[in-house]
Amino acid sequence: MTDVIGRVLRASTMGFDCGAHSAEIERQTFGAFVKSDIASNGSVYAIGLIYAVRIDDDPLVRQLVMSNNVSNSTLMDQRMNRMVPVEACVVNIGYCHMGEMIHALPPRPPLTLSLVELCTADEIYAFTQKCDFFRLVLNAAEVPSDDLLAAALRYASWSYPDNERYDYLVKCGRQIARLLTHDLRRLSHVLALIKPA
Repeated sequence: MTDVIGRVLRASTMGFDCGAHSAEIERQTFGAFVKSDIASNGSVYAIGLIYAVRIDDDPLVRQLVMSNNVSNSTLMDQRMNRMVPVEACVVNIGYCHMGEMIHALPPRPPLTLSLVELCTADEIYAFTQKCDFFRLVLNAAEVPSDDLLAAALRYASWSYPDNERYDYLVKCGRQIARLLTHDLRRLSHVLALIKPA
């Protein structure tokens, strides 16, 4: 069963933005693994991480913000019934081609209005068996890369069985240490964020 979180608004090989109704915001989580088809037959899809979620305003929101008393029913009507758009920004970290997980930028972006779905636990587990996507995240421009990588690893760890979760995070920490040996302050920050409880 798929978990659709929106549709592609704009895209490039580096990433894409996804739009949805405000009622879908609970499933648009910072660090979540998402996918969108880049082949019409579904054999190739881009895999990315949500790195930002934005809620646009409209003229009514601007008026309500200036009001002293806003009733609960007005708030709920604004959030649930009005067409308040939510945008999730995604950075691409790989793609799946005919069942093979590849840790590189996808060959082309998804088309506008393509569905964007949360990756399944099985897809996340398969994709995160290797740590090759770490470099794409750490080097991504205009992305809170350290916090994003940590959030993605914590998110991914829940796709692992309980007895594998700790070892997975330790393996990730070792790979991050290799990549950030030249920047000990940054390394310390990322390791603190993914430290197993």
